[in-house]
Amino acid sequence: MEQIRIFDTTLRDGEQSPGCSMNLKEKIEIARHLEKMKVDIIEAGFAISSPGDFESVNTIAKTIKECTVASLARALEKDIDAAWEAVKIAADPRIHLFIATSPLHMEYKLKMTPDQVLEKTAKMTAYAKKYCSNIEFSAEDATRSDPDFLCKVVEIAINNGANTINLPDTVGYTTPGEMKNLIEYVIKKTPNSDKAIFSGHCHNDLGMAVANSLGGVLGGARQIECTVNGLGERAGNTSLEEVVMAMRTRPDMYSELYTGIDATQIYRTSKTVYNIIGQSAPLNKPIVGKNAFAHESGIHQHGVLANKKTYEILTPEAVGIHTNSIVLGKHSGKHAFESHIKEMGYTLDENELLRCFEEFKVLCDKKKTVADEDIEAIILHGATNQNETEGYSLDWFTIYTSNFTSSTSSVSLKFGDEKFENVSLGDGPIDASFKAIDGIINPPEHTFDVYNINSISEGKDTLGVVNVKLTSDNHTYSGVGLSTDIIEASITAYIKAMNKLLAGRKKS
Repeated sequence: MEQIRIFDTTLRDGEQSPGCSMNLKEKIEIARHLEKMKVDIIEAGFAISSPGDFESVNTIAKTIKECTVASLARALEKDIDAAWEAVKIAADPRIHLFIATSPLHMEYKLKMTPDQVLEKTAKMTAYAKKYCSNIEFSAEDATRSDPDFLCKVVEIAINNGANTINLPDTVGYTTPGEMKNLIEYVIKKTPNSDKAIFSGHCHNDLGMAVANSLGGVLGGARQIECTVNGLGERAGNTSLEEVVMAMRTRPDMYSELYTGIDATQIYRTSKTVYNIIGQSAPLNKPIVGKNAFAHESGIHQHGVLANKKTYEILTPEAVGIHTNSIVLGKHSGKHAFESHIKEMGYTLDENELLRCFEEFKVLCDKKKTVADEDIEAIILHGATNQNETEGYSLDWFTIYTSNFTSSTSSVSLKFGDEKFENVSLGDGPIDASFKAIDGIINPPEHTFDVYNINSISEGKDTLGVVNVKLTSDNHTYSGVGLSTDIIEASITAYIKAMNKLLAGRKKS
């Protein structure tokens, strides 16, 4: 059997999705999940793009030991230098350089002739090779390139040191059959193609990224480039969870192929990424959406009760969705709590366990029934925010509101050993609270882009999770709040987003 390598670019291409920027701590958290899920390559960023990106690539390269860590680079010496400096400390570093090969891109973006692109490919691949033996070369906009010219570019890249060749569908233009044929053609017509692994990087502009990636595999690609939850520019990239489970569910189509992914980590990784970017999975999102394993139709329900395979082609447990019916309550002890979360697939250190258990006990006094979804929210919410000790935090708040007068909010914030109080009027309790916080923090100019409220589990006493996104100087900052009191969750989310905004401005 041949392995299909999974190249995850959530931290590079995924972060380029509008509103999905992440800070360093969040990127490390995701990288650790990717390592635990056993992806083969983590593209940690684009080192030359900013000092912050360089730092995150370099920190991930230092942190991750079980995966290849790559940095993207244009076919420029300064980009390649930065990429190498960022990843050279990694256990297995990779430089990923690219140049456009389609007539449209060469003429209007690069303003280069085909011969100049060939020359640049040879020179820059050889330049990268002097640093590193693990070189990936991407022919940007490959699916709109002349196939014979593409073969020349690929041959030159391999001759000068590239051992992975990526043929991206940069604008999501192609179809599965075309992607299969392109990979087949380039492998067949390139004399030295046996010296490299071929890869596909597909975008989802026409909703075919997963299908196109699988088409590439059938054509001979042995690496798939993808992102968790399909994040990425415009309509996104190939969804890691979908392409991996498609291969696993259809062994008749991919009988001689496999991935090394630990599929039981898919759901937790997906939830972590959604939590960090301040979003939730669409209800009908394949594999990880709330309705992915739900059946409302009477015919479907009858079939599933008789035999799950009638309407379920994979099980929730296969992707790490916990279905245990054990109910924990306020009389449950720490040992039972720890045992239960281990069954859910989470392993926490002593400090995290203690924090989660204390929050669980508090929640037990507020809710009649604490569901697994509530426990998972406590774990994930803490996992992505436990290091946020700098900046402001909520001390207390009081609200006066009615349907015939403006709402009044009094808020007290802590900053280190200091406390600050402010009172403000507003159009409702949330608006009044946010204005009171602004009066304390005096934030820089920004726009308020997203305010979402979602329930975690069923019942009117459910935990609510609030996602807030702010934009300042073309950077997006998100915050997440969790509470049975939606006003408290809103205030917490807003403070966290503000702390990130202030830290970002200070750093820049």
